[in-house]
Amino acid sequence: MSIYDFEVLDYKGNNVKLEKYKGKVLLIVNTATKCGFTKQYEGLEKFYLEHKEEGFEILDFPCDQFLHQAPGTNEEIHDFCVLRFAIAFPQFSKIKVNGKEENPLYTYLKNNCEINKGKRIKWNFTKFLISKEGNIVSRFEPNETIDEFKDKIIGLLS
Repeated sequence: MSIYDFEVLDYKGNNVKLEKYKGKVLLIVNTATKCGFTKQYEGLEKFYLEHKEEGFEILDFPCDQFLHQAPGTNEEIHDFCVLRFAIAFPQFSKIKVNGKEENPLYTYLKNNCEINKGKRIKWNFTKFLISKEGNIVSRFEPNETIDEFKDKIIGLLS
């Protein structure tokens, strides 16, 4: 099994096969619009625009599992992110990242990342870095901003 075997729903409810991202460096993030870390969208979008043409993608998965910090419908969340932060990277439907109803993609990410292997997602804006080959390279906790690990991403893009 690999990351490319998963299928997820975009924010409009359309099926998206992750195999469409083969050959790209991915940053998979569980997000929220009413979280202390929401301002990270600014740095994520800036870095995305600077490196998209090099094969970098951010996959944004809103998650309302932590203190109801991603309220609203998928469309409302998307509209907020576009209007407030002008995000251009792909956004998906709300998911759960822990527990009985957790999204299978997140089960895979947590169980196959050497950093904090098998551990629960602590909060919104946990990030998983995936290589062009589909390998989970690293896990970054919510307080870690893209500026702290951008060199790692740039290295994978080279």
